[in-house]
Amino acid sequence: MDLTTILTGMLPAVVIVAGILTAASSVFLLWLYRRATLRGMRQQSGHAVKTVLEQPDGEQEKTRHNLELVIQNWQNKSLPTPSKETKRFYRKISRSLRSTAIVYALGGLAYALIFTLVWMITSGGGFVPGRFLWLLICFMWPTVIAINLLVAINRKESITIVLGYFAVVIIIALFVLARNPELTIGQTIFFWLFVNLPASVLFLSFLYYRIRSVGPLVLAFMVAGVTGAFLLIQFAGSSDNLLRSISAAGNIFGLGATTLFVLMHVIGFVIFSLLGWYLLKLLGRRYREKRLSDQSLNLDALWLTFAVVQSITLVFEGWAWIFTGLVAFAFYKIVTLTGFAQRRKKAVNDTHYPMLLLLRVFALGRRSEKFFDGFSKLWRQAGSIDMIAGPDLVTTAVEPHEFLDFVSGKMSRQFVKDERDLEQRISALDKKPDPDQRLRVNEFFCHDDTWQMTMLKLATESDAILMDLRSFSQHNQGCLYELEQLLNQIDLDRIVFMVDQTTDLRFLEDSIQALWKNVDSKSPNLKVASPVLHLFHAKNQNRRTVKSLIIMLLGQRAAA
Repeated sequence: MDLTTILTGMLPAVVIVAGILTAASSVFLLWLYRRATLRGMRQQSGHAVKTVLEQPDGEQEKTRHNLELVIQNWQNKSLPTPSKETKRFYRKISRSLRSTAIVYALGGLAYALIFTLVWMITSGGGFVPGRFLWLLICFMWPTVIAINLLVAINRKESITIVLGYFAVVIIIALFVLARNPELTIGQTIFFWLFVNLPASVLFLSFLYYRIRSVGPLVLAFMVAGVTGAFLLIQFAGSSDNLLRSISAAGNIFGLGATTLFVLMHVIGFVIFSLLGWYLLKLLGRRYREKRLSDQSLNLDALWLTFAVVQSITLVFEGWAWIFTGLVAFAFYKIVTLTGFAQRRKKAVNDTHYPMLLLLRVFALGRRSEKFFDGFSKLWRQAGSIDMIAGPDLVTTAVEPHEFLDFVSGKMSRQFVKDERDLEQRISALDKKPDPDQRLRVNEFFCHDDTWQMTMLKLATESDAILMDLRSFSQHNQGCLYELEQLLNQIDLDRIVFMVDQTTDLRFLEDSIQALWKNVDSKSPNLKVASPVLHLFHAKNQNRRTVKSLIIMLLGQRAAA
């Protein structure tokens, strides 16, 4: 088999098969991961856990008081005017997100320029402005996907970004068609699909939001394993003597041709999967060392997937052109690494990044995932997010090292065991930004008898607390416990409670007032003249809502 056939036949097959296996295995592995997490949550720690809530006599001191708790309801349109400090801090968040998008857009432009120049060289005809613009906008499609992943808060914003891109595509296409009467609309559509559709389908299959957190890791493993499976078959088929020897060995064990064929694929996959496992460990180590972030891992996987797929057809112009994708990817990395290095030089050396504790109703499910995805894109430009692992976000917020611990059979070490273990984990919290200036999510895995002390300890350590009470009702007894402890132990000026039309507001307000009547005598909220509890009504998830919520949280942080 000649080199061109291998590059245009085996390489696409490796990419396609690896993509399919990545999507399927990611779903299965995350299902196992979620099941293992829930099983650990239901278990006891096996240690004698003394709750940090206990007073020396074992009971909280109650007191009778006449202090009224005001429950203040805030809407987008009725928010108080934020302070100058809060406005300045939010502008910093917006600038950071915008700068990140610009850095990746410049990296995407460098990537597109390499492919555009190669296509113009291989197709001949010299430099034609219309053709240059058309090729450039076609190869900018990965950048559009990246910008969507970076900044889009909801589906409406995602659609707007895509429509904006295609508006530019149409304008350039009309310009090219006007200058080339022989070119048809169908040919321009076909070319765009030819360049972008295969890689788009492949990449989006494992970047579906439910498996996005582990998709790039699993892809690295699968590409290595599938390559081994194909290479072993190619190696065996390169020699008639070797094939006869393999067939003879199979006959000894009663293996037919089909069984041997499958077995050789499996053996090749297993051998090369050792390389894949090494890649996983390498990525995990680089993540722990803060040399990459979860976001950069996803976006690097995006451009690398497009680079490989879009290089395949260039092989017909000469086998060396297969390296176009790697060169384009290298230029993308050089530009983005340089961009983030420049950002770090210009960034103000903050000594403290705000820590947000996210509490929520675990029954929210998919709504919790969508909110977390949009909200975290903005908040993580300013501060970290701490939360207790639950069934709603356990597979959405999984970090590379957590997933590697799971597949290594070390899931149990992720769980908080006792007070000393909790103190060590909190002291080791990752509070500094990654190379792309984005802060991390710190997830705490808790057993049935350790989540309460973990919740309160995190609350006392956090700068601000967001409690998502959408879908809250009398069935959410865990939330009632958290409400009680927040009233008892935490200054209400540091907390925002988020509700919407699915919240049982009457039950919530009645519960809060009932808990307030029995508040602990040492509660910091009894030391203020007019304690106020803030309810933020989120009617929908759009940028304005997320912005208002973050401004409220930043205001609470300033008040604290």
